[in-house]
Amino acid sequence: MERLSSRDNPRVKHLHALAGSARDRRKHGETVLDGAHLIEAALQAGMPLKSVFVSETGLATAEIATLVDELPSATSLTQLTDPVFAHVSPVDSPSGVLALIDVPAQTAAPTGTTSVIVLDAVQDPGNLGTILRTAAAAGIRTAWLTPGCAQAWSPRVLRAGMGAHFKLELNEQVDALTSLASFPGRVLATGLSAGARPLYALDLAGSIAWLFGAEGQGVSPALQRRADQIVTIPMAEGVESLNVGAAAAVCLFEQMRQREFARASDN
Repeated sequence: MERLSSRDNPRVKHLHALAGSARDRRKHGETVLDGAHLIEAALQAGMPLKSVFVSETGLATAEIATLVDELPSATSLTQLTDPVFAHVSPVDSPSGVLALIDVPAQTAAPTGTTSVIVLDAVQDPGNLGTILRTAAAAGIRTAWLTPGCAQAWSPRVLRAGMGAHFKLELNEQVDALTSLASFPGRVLATGLSAGARPLYALDLAGSIAWLFGAEGQGVSPALQRRADQIVTIPMAEGVESLNVGAAAAVCLFEQMRQREFARASDN
């Protein structure tokens, strides 16, 4: 195993740039997975790891030592001194293990009965990763991200997603209005405009494109006009709104609940 102890090493510089710069990630088409859980999720999904970096302290832990032992034999493995690992870590509390991967290619627009989420300028990495994790758990397999969203494959979004990225078809910089023009199902947006209907009064069968907007601003006016229905989430009196991540969870799991109920009724 190679050991690196200098911040001036070209590989260390490259890893540091990918961990902290969206521009460098786009330029090289690479990103960084942070932590044993995320790397294990990538391996389980068949995601090739270009290289793995462990800290001295990390390698001494049972979890990371086991992960290293189970890596494919062709995987490049490098040990970094603790100070150098802290320098390249994308978080303040280093996990002890990082992996370098290629960002997957974007996929074609879905057809048929597939539901999708459309995230409109969701800028907070934690919210974005949480929504992707929620979508995967609720059986959604496709996500469209409009310009203005946080970078889906940034280390912080990946960390919040907890492996959901490897279960989803992610498309960034999507012109949502153009993509929705050929979407075969209904388009629903959360909001408070006139004509909005309560979520629990809706039949959510079939394919749905769910529109969730940026923190504070909500779904853009143009996308709201494209929606077939504006949806409200019933809340206790005196509460104005939910965080976008919470709102997405309520909507997507209500759709999943109705789907599972319909399946059980058919049986």
